[in-house]
Amino acid sequence: MKALPLLLFGVLVMFLAVSLRLDPSRVPSPLIGHPMPTFSGERLTKPGAFVSEQDLTDRPMLVNVWATWCQGCIAEHGLLMKIATEHKVPIYGLNYRDERGAALEWLAHYGNPYRLVIYDEDARIGLEWGVYGAPETFVVDAGGVVRHKHVGVLDEETFREKMLPLLDGRDDED
Repeated sequence: MKALPLLLFGVLVMFLAVSLRLDPSRVPSPLIGHPMPTFSGERLTKPGAFVSEQDLTDRPMLVNVWATWCQGCIAEHGLLMKIATEHKVPIYGLNYRDERGAALEWLAHYGNPYRLVIYDEDARIGLEWGVYGAPETFVVDAGGVVRHKHVGVLDEETFREKMLPLLDGRDDED
């Protein structure tokens, strides 16, 4: 019986070692292969004006979850600006758990790659999308079906290899 605590400790260490090797950007999403969630949210730039999933384009798009308190959002913002201008991909923003004034100042300072931004102060819409935090980026096809979810800072390689083929309609997500 003296070996039991040591055995339990060994098992715990093994689980910890395995979990540390997991890629946090591969968090599974139950939305993959399903229509984007229904929602209604206020536009960040137009208080009192609401937008829903039906107002989003019928073209393939990115939905990017961001916030002013998110350091990773600053890190990926230049790439989002590039995607919006060079690739002409529509990007819709979900401003997550933030203050409206701070978010507007942030966009004025860093630039605005978004076609529109949905203001989600209480994270109600984020909950519908299965958001764990910011940044997160979803690929949604022309039919409104979620094809991919990326958790964490988006980089050029991930965009080029995993998202761009889905946006171009050349591939399907597993």
